Amino acid sequence: MATQAYPPGGTYFDTAKRSFTSVPVNKSKDNAISTTEFLEASESLTGLFDVLGSVAFKPVASDMTGNIKKIRDRQLSSPLESETLQDLVINELKTKKHTATEGLVWLVRGLDFTSQALRKNLSNPSEELSTSFRNAYGNTLKQYHSFMIKPIFSAAMSATPYRKDFYAKLGDNQERVQKELGEWLSALEERVSILKEFLGRKECRY
Repeated sequence: MATQAYPPGGTYFDTAKRSFTSVPVNKSKDNAISTTEFLEASESLTGLFDVLGSVAFKPVASDMTGNIKKIRDRQLSSPLESETLQDLVINELKTKKHTATEGLVWLVRGLDFTSQALRKNLSNPSEELSTSFRNAYGNTLKQYHSFMIKPIFSAAMSATPYRKDFYAKLGDNQERVQKELGEWLSALEERVSILKEFLGRKECRY
């Protein structure tokens, strides 16, 4: 069993390198989202799959990590053109390449799946994680996955821990866990919504 990663009375969110609540969104610049902070928060989110504790979630986490790397590689190669995710995409597409843009599309899909699953679970206190994750998968990633990939993800949904065990791993003060998870989810949902709208625009097609 994994050792507790947070201080007594604390929560999992105390240990995360960055929360989505501290990822800047520039509302005056068409909701531009800072690249560095967004990638850090996305990396911190993959730590939640460790809390879910199932080997079956490894493909989900490694998929996200691979997409984060594609975006960061582009950012490192063209830092001045990549300060926000929107700038990074537009500037990469001008070069007739789309590796990082495609990485962001898939990362956003993965984040959307995770946020929908956790929101559904948080809003339905009697629902087990496996149900919440399975329903979220059907609403998000499933339509994009091939028949080879679907069984891998279905296995992950079935292997989620019991609800009570998952929330206990997030912190020993459940009131604080619920409050912080809710705030974190609201910030994640807002940024996912901004990026889905942006990536759906004509100028982002590749």
